Amino acid sequence: MEVSESPDEEDVEGSIENNTKAISRSDFFEVIDSTIRNVLFEDVTGSKEKETEVEENDDRNIFLMTLKGIVIIGIILTALIGNAVVVASVRRHRKLRVPTNRYVVSLAAADFLVAVCAMSFNASVELSGHWIFGRTMCDVWNSMDVYFSTASILHLCCISVDRYYAIVRPLEYPAIMRRITVTCMLASAWTLPALISFIPIFMGWYTTDEHLKFLQENPQVCKFMVNRPYALISSSISFWIPGFVMIVMYFKIYKEAVRQREALSRASSNTILNSIHLHRMSTSRHHSRASHQLLLPPSNGVEFGRAPSYASAAELNLENAVRSNSIVVVVASPAGPRKFLEFI
Repeated sequence: MEVSESPDEEDVEGSIENNTKAISRSDFFEVIDSTIRNVLFEDVTGSKEKETEVEENDDRNIFLMTLKGIVIIGIILTALIGNAVVVASVRRHRKLRVPTNRYVVSLAAADFLVAVCAMSFNASVELSGHWIFGRTMCDVWNSMDVYFSTASILHLCCISVDRYYAIVRPLEYPAIMRRITVTCMLASAWTLPALISFIPIFMGWYTTDEHLKFLQENPQVCKFMVNRPYALISSSISFWIPGFVMIVMYFKIYKEAVRQREALSRASSNTILNSIHLHRMSTSRHHSRASHQLLLPPSNGVEFGRAPSYASAAELNLENAVRSNSIVVVVASPAGPRKFLEFI
């Protein structure tokens, strides 16, 4: 006999299955809902944090940019004012208008033009972050930067040569460092930099073809990249040769200064020793002569033991002065000239 399930048991099993399905569906939707909320919340929080970081970075960049601008402008103003004061001082005071200061004035002019023509464009690049003046002005800026910087270094080289002749060869200085010589040296200092600045830069000899093409395609970029031959020639003219000349000149000036200091030291020591020796000789002879004079009978009839007359004192001083090689001016003594001629 088959036993069939009761309808109550079937209803219970169906309700359990329905409840399980309902619970699983509700859990699924809750999981989805929580996931969406978490994602949205994280996105909102992350976006807020990113915005905060961006704002902080912007504030920091603004502060750094402001500080950089203040420093750059301060350097440019210092260079302009300082070199202008040098030129104005020499122009105002006639005592400063000597041939040597012509080098100083020319050097101040070169440094002034470096501040105007090179530092100003560099400041615009540093503050804006890119080049804003076009392709042609890029070549002009690079040319002026190389030209005036090299001219400044060559002026320092000329000053070292001038100081060498003034200190080491002072007798030859007026004959060598004449006005025409100074003019030629300054002309060379202003002419030679053009050979490594405007001519090779505008002709495109200073860099590679790839870099020239890159500059043509990117006018907002102004980078000064050089090839090996130009780097060798330019560095030799603007740095290595002038630097070597200045080192040699100032080394010889230093040796001459040391030699003169030692000579002055020896001369001063000998002078002090000679003066001490002469003083001691004069003092001893004076005392011996005075004691001998007191023991002699007076020449003018005064009693023995009394002080000698004025004439005998003058004679004694004159004799001691002549014997000690000192200089005495004899006045107010009738016996002075006569005794002076006798001693001669």
